[in-house]
Amino acid sequence: MTKHCLIFAVWFVASAAAENWPQWRGPSGTGVTTETELPLKWSATTNVSWRVPLPDRGNSTPVIWGDRIFLTQYLEKERRRTLMCLDRKDGRLRWQQGVVYEPKEPTHPDNPPCSGSPATDGERVVTCFASAGVFCYDFEGKELWRRDLGRLDFEFGPGTSPVIHGDLVFLYRGPDKNAFTIALDKRTGKTVWKVNDPSVVTEGRTDGFRGQKGMISSYCTPILIIAGGREELIVTVPGQVMALEPKTGKLLWNCHGLNPLVYTAPMAANGIVVAMGGFFGNTIAVMAGGTGDVTQSRRLWQTVRTKNRLGTGVIHGDHYFVFDTENPVECIELKTGKAVWQERLTAKGAKTESWSSMILSGDRIYILNQSAETFVFRAAPKFELLSVNTLDGAMCNSSHAVSGGQIFIRTQRDLWCIGKRTTQ
Repeated sequence: MTKHCLIFAVWFVASAAAENWPQWRGPSGTGVTTETELPLKWSATTNVSWRVPLPDRGNSTPVIWGDRIFLTQYLEKERRRTLMCLDRKDGRLRWQQGVVYEPKEPTHPDNPPCSGSPATDGERVVTCFASAGVFCYDFEGKELWRRDLGRLDFEFGPGTSPVIHGDLVFLYRGPDKNAFTIALDKRTGKTVWKVNDPSVVTEGRTDGFRGQKGMISSYCTPILIIAGGREELIVTVPGQVMALEPKTGKLLWNCHGLNPLVYTAPMAANGIVVAMGGFFGNTIAVMAGGTGDVTQSRRLWQTVRTKNRLGTGVIHGDHYFVFDTENPVECIELKTGKAVWQERLTAKGAKTESWSSMILSGDRIYILNQSAETFVFRAAPKFELLSVNTLDGAMCNSSHAVSGGQIFIRTQRDLWCIGKRTTQ
């Protein structure tokens, strides 16, 4: 392995990785699945294993372990933030636990509370209920611990998800003007380390807030990679991307060039980290494995004022792919930032925009729009649309979850299980 070779850190045995979807964007947090026998075509009436109604709106994505599905759910009338455990076989509710939180928390009209996804290690489930705290449950719904990390204050509301690795739970505690990255002991919830966001310069910003201060915040869910023979926790914060030492929180390297508002999670492959800013912000690519401020020495490229991006893309080979909020999907060279192609995906539903993030299966990319239509296209330097799959048109701001040959889609009305299970 060369010095700059990067390998995704997947901490599950191969059979478990194929079966489970333990956190948002899958085992590696990159949207990549090792499963290649996923359904290609379906509708609201064909190739559906089951469909269950949900008690209220929600934007979070389910996670799956064995025969259990875990899903966060806000109950608006009760002001209750909950974690649901559903049976994998038929979607029936096994248990639902949570907490009532009375104070009003600011949020976007289309982003109800509990928009972050849970994470599990096969023994416990950790979920962040934003201002209501971080909660840990066992697989039978017993509360193991909770932590109050303070109130979140951002006009678009919460949306970050925890990551479990080894004995630690990592969480980017934002969006908020006082945001921080924190590591908690997964058994007790006690703080192991905490790193506050660095200050950010807003003068001369190049995004959609040019000429004004605008918003300063990030919706980052961190990812873990291995670069230069060491583990790095990658976090995109306002203005820059940082790599932290997972056990201590020590800053390993940082790279400037993002704008102060970030919606997406970082992407990484082939020794390269790609970080995208939000609201017509900047995109940067940097070689991982460095030391200190690597803006001048290891930043490969910067694209100023790109399209508006809420969802995170995927990397395949020498290219990365992203679905812009207003619909165009793009293929971009990983090492240069050069656009290869751009296509608008023709939708049947009323909502053609997307808040969702991509998943990659083999050489196929799956992406949802806000009408819960899934577009499947080839991860290649030439655009090839493989299928368009429509459900019932319900609003959808979540992302796909994959397990055992099935695809799980959460709309603001239902949870869908697409396809037949291929493993036992």
